[in-house]
Parts: sequence; C-alpha cells; structure tokens
Amino acid sequence: MTRRRDGGAGAPPAKYRALLAAMVAAIVAVSAAIYVTAASDDGTRHRGTLAEGRDAPRNPAAPASTGTWVGSWAASPVGGEPGTETTGLAGRSVRNVVHTSVGGTGARITLSNLYGQSPLTVTHATIAVSAGRGTPAALAGTMRRLTFGGGPAVVIPPGGRVLSDAVRVAVPHDGDVLVTTYSPSVSGPVTYHPHARQISYAARGEHTRDTTGVAYTEESASWRYLTALDVLSKEADGTVVVLGDSLTDGITSTTGGNNRWPDVLSDRLRAAAEAGRNVPRHGVVNEGISGNRVLADGLGRPPENPSGLNRFDRDVLDRTNVRVVVIVLGVNDILRDRDLADPDAVVGGLNTLVERAHARGLKVVGATLMPFGGHRGHTGPREAVRQQINAEIRAGRVFDAVVDFDRALRDPYDPRRLRFDYDSGDHLHPSDRGYTRMAEVFDLDDLKGGAPARL
Repeated sequence: MTRRRDGGAGAPPAKYRALLAAMVAAIVAVSAAIYVTAASDDGTRHRGTLAEGRDAPRNPAAPASTGTWVGSWAASPVGGEPGTETTGLAGRSVRNVVHTSVGGTGARITLSNLYGQSPLTVTHATIAVSAGRGTPAALAGTMRRLTFGGGPAVVIPPGGRVLSDAVRVAVPHDGDVLVTTYSPSVSGPVTYHPHARQISYAARGEHTRDTTGVAYTEESASWRYLTALDVLSKEADGTVVVLGDSLTDGITSTTGGNNRWPDVLSDRLRAAAEAGRNVPRHGVVNEGISGNRVLADGLGRPPENPSGLNRFDRDVLDRTNVRVVVIVLGVNDILRDRDLADPDAVVGGLNTLVERAHARGLKVVGATLMPFGGHRGHTGPREAVRQQINAEIRAGRVFDAVVDFDRALRDPYDPRRLRFDYDSGDHLHPSDRGYTRMAEVFDLDDLKGGAPARL
C-alpha cells in the first residue's frame, strides 16, 4: 500500500486536518461557555464551571483533584445594603474577612447579586490568607487571582450568583481568609449580610492584589456579595449546615472573636478528631440570619430575611457536600407574630423542613427554644407557646436528634430566663460564655449517620 507523503495511510491533506482541528476547538469552546453561567439565587442549584477539569491546563493555580470539596464558611444573603441603592460600590475594592472551619489545598467562592436591580460586573477578584486578626493585610505568598470560567471578569445578573473556578491555595483551618472583589460600574443595591460580628474592609480604586492592606481605610461590619467559601480538603469529608436566627448568627458575640456557637462546635469537632475519637470530619457553615423565622418572610421582592421554608433549598440543600442539617429556629415566630403564634403551625413548618432534608438523605438535628423571660417581648401566653413547641421537640416528633439548649442555658431558679452568666444582658441572646455552652452540650455523635430509613 502506498503511503501519502502528507500523512499516514488514508490521512486527509494537511489543510483539511487543520480545518477539522479548528472546528473541534470551536465546538469545545462553545460547549464550555454554556456551562459558565451565573445561576439564579432563588434556591435553584447552580451549575459548575468545570474548573477542576476544563480550566486545569489554562490555570496553573488550579488545585489537583485530590481531597473532597466541603463548605468551610458561608453566610446567607439577607437584603440590599442601605445607601447602595443607586451606585452600589462602584469603583471600590471590597475585602471580606471570613473565618474558616476546615482547611484545604484549594478554594472556590460563591458571589451573589440576589438583591441587585442591575447586573453586577466583577472585573478583578482575589483570595488570600489573612496576615492576622484585625487586619486587611495578606500573608506573604498567599495572594491568588480568582477566575470565572477561565477569565478574570464575570457579570452576575440581578437575582443571580456565580461559582468561581478553583484555585490552589493553602487554606488553614480555624483561620481568617481575605476575599476581595472590584466592581468598576454602577450596580445596586449591594447584596449583603449584616451583623457579621467581623470587620471587613473597602478601598477606593482597584486594589484587589494589594497585600499590605494600606489602601483599605474603610471598615464594614457586614459581608458583601460573598456567600460561600469551599475548600478542597483532606481533613474533612462533608459539611454540617446550621440553619438559624440571631442565636446562630451570633449577634451578641464579641466582634472578631469567632465565638458564635457554630464556630465553637467546629473547634470541638476538630479537637475530638485529633484526639482519636470516632467523630465525623465535617466543615461547619453558619446560615443564621438575625430575626429569621420558620414561617414568615420579610418585606420586599425578593423578600429580605426570607423564612427558613423559603431559603432552605438555597442555604442548605445547595451547600457543598452537605451531610447533616442543624435547625435552631422558632423563637422569632413567637416574638414577632402580631397575634399569638400558633405552636402547631410552627411545629408543622419545622416538620416540613425535616421532610425536605430527608428527601435528600440528610439527617436533621434540632434544638429546643431557649428562654427569653425578662425580654420586652416576653408574655405569659408566649411562654406557653414556647413550652408547647419544646414539648413536641423533646418528644421526638420533629427532629432525628435533639440538642436541649433550653435546659442547658436556663436559670435553674427561674426556667423562663437565661442563667445570669449565659445572658448577654438583653435576656434573649447569649453572652460569649452562653454561646460556648451551646456548643459544649451538643452531642458530637448526633452528627453521625444519615436520614432514618423510610418504612
């Protein structure tokens, strides 16, 4: 058989091979672009950017595909930040400071424009390990550029969110991480999470790669745009999501102290694993919103402070590699109902959350409602509603396992009130010592296993 000089036996001429290669490349590029989408932030699951595979050859900072993707930190989008309705934060670099639960060798983030009324353009984004507590400076050698679908910029439509590509960076457990974004154009309102109990920063101009932190002269007590930090981890194999209100949000905990009770729970899990105990190796993410209720949304479209029922898919089921859900909700349903809250309706809402978790094979741990005697909203009838709800929870008719925060923090001489040293002073929210006590009484073995088998 005669071989052609321009290739092997039967090979097409070089010009046709070049044309074929160009066509294949174009098809691959179009297919990849389809997956680089900003998803709706109304609870629908977002599509991945395929960073682990598609972007690896183009992005040398992408991590090797070893370990497990888990949630290390998260915060629920709550509403639009007041004062940002018309211009947003155009021309500013926003440096969010977040505290990790578990570490890893790679990271990716989620940005949200849920409450924006116009597209949010992010042209630069970075991630770095903080140089220390209470500073916008980055640890030397840890600054990494973040990309979205292989490029440095992304446009997030109103109501949307986006998942970044993965990047190789050594994220520490129980440490602070800096996530910085820059938006050059007008876009508002800014989607944010108030009551962060953590100081973040902003700078005028594009300073996303600034490691010194000198330009970051503006301070903020809120998290902006950022709603999740996932890590590629060898020290964890799943995520615990805590769905709650201000008692989980940690509204009265020390700013910068990372003493919200889920923070302390994460510390306990890691210490127990290091001591050789047979406990789950999970990241813990805090999806608490101050003022949150099981049943009722806040005002607006989309609603600010959406109910537990409304946000369950987005804030729980859509989190990365969820294994267990912890629910600490119900007090605000009692306190904020203009009439007397219906205990059966609140319990029914909690049961619905449990059913939705079970449909995904997730175990649910729930908490009793803590006392609020002495608070301005406390009345005898409201106390009776709290006791009725707690009776159902303790009887095992709601959750798969129960942590009795009421019994652990109440005053033994007046069970309607928090114990003095566990009370922040407003007779509703715990002190730092109270938050620590909440985590201490949590049975770590309750985080084992999955949803009960259906009969």
